[in-house]
Amino acid sequence: MARSRKKTLPESPVKATITSLTHDGRGVTHVDGKAVFIDAALPDEEVEFLYSQIRRDYAEGYVVNVLQASDRRVDPLCPHYAVCGGCSFQHIDSEAQIRIKQDLLIEQFKRIGKLPVSELWQPLTGPHWGYRRKARLGVKYVAQKNRVLVGFREKRQTFLAEMDNCIVLHPMIGTKLVALGEMIYGLTIREKIPQIEVAIGDEQCVLSVRVLAPPTEADQETMRAFAKAHNLTICLQEKGPDTIKPLPDEPEVTPRYALPDHDIEFLFRPAMFTQVNYEINRLMINRVLMELALTKNDTVLDLFCGLGNFTLPIAKYAGQVVGVEGDLPLINRAKNNAEHNNIENVEFYAADLSKDLSDQPWVNRKYNKIMLDPSRAGASEVLPYFKRWQPDLVCYVSCNPSTLARDAGILVHELGYRLIKAGVMDMFPQTAHVESMALFQRN
Repeated sequence: MARSRKKTLPESPVKATITSLTHDGRGVTHVDGKAVFIDAALPDEEVEFLYSQIRRDYAEGYVVNVLQASDRRVDPLCPHYAVCGGCSFQHIDSEAQIRIKQDLLIEQFKRIGKLPVSELWQPLTGPHWGYRRKARLGVKYVAQKNRVLVGFREKRQTFLAEMDNCIVLHPMIGTKLVALGEMIYGLTIREKIPQIEVAIGDEQCVLSVRVLAPPTEADQETMRAFAKAHNLTICLQEKGPDTIKPLPDEPEVTPRYALPDHDIEFLFRPAMFTQVNYEINRLMINRVLMELALTKNDTVLDLFCGLGNFTLPIAKYAGQVVGVEGDLPLINRAKNNAEHNNIENVEFYAADLSKDLSDQPWVNRKYNKIMLDPSRAGASEVLPYFKRWQPDLVCYVSCNPSTLARDAGILVHELGYRLIKAGVMDMFPQTAHVESMALFQRN
């Protein structure tokens, strides 16, 4: 059987007018009736682009020349922006970025949830650069370049971008990518390191280095010297996240972050989920507490509670709080964090919130307020239990406006709630990622 030939891409730039923006920040145009999604293009712009991929139903491309620029366009600060896939919004000014995300949230509520957003919160914004404290960096030894690359992958490619620094990553690691690559280049196992998990607390930076072969004693000494010189900690990860451990004879360093407004400190293991942007996380928690208007008469249920990011500050002001999460290590860490902060009016349970919960001991209680912070998949499987709990207020934090809008539709059209407010939070500046929040009240 003959192999299908890869479609040859046109070599000459194509002129186009951009009509709209996709959810991931690409400009949309149509050429010969086919939708084309173009990196770094903005609505109402005239551009010339080259095709990067042509499929049956759509095509993709990238801008090579802006003929008529949008007033929202700015020059990207990062010299690697055109290649690196870590960011997609650097060509858009910061105020326009948050407006785009807010417009997307409103559109998703209208289209998916069949709901108008009658009242918007003021967007929560913070630092636009150097904010990212959690990341998974790729590592690749490239013999032709005689170096080890460390960083993010190229836009829509599997190759690592060749980058000297990252101005979105916290400076504790973003300024050290070249030095980190040079250190790995000097190891005997430089071809056996595929990635590094970055976890930065308020003061501690922990790098969990995935190793496919054991480092020699000389390798270990090289890593120790690098860690000491750059004031960070290096751990080794042989397999899954539970195998992360310090270098031999080195103490374990536990990163931590604080909520100074509420006198709470969280400890976490490097691979555990925490918010990447501490400044926005603190503002987000304060908004949740303000909108829930907690008193000691409240019994609150915190679903998808993780390591207690919302649970513990809620417990400071409520009478009783129950936190539920599907990840047992996170639940154990949440219990430890409650003890660490001397918070006693909280209980934690491990349960898969997408499954039948009828046998869970916490399900048959009454909760007058509920907090949710699910993954991108949303919370639709657990929403039917709201008929049993009948909370007066529901605060929903989301990393996916589409599933938030879907679940909002269920709460309003099926469960008897009304949408009070909604808004976005700039958790990931320079990217198309939308973090949002909505508040519901029972009719």
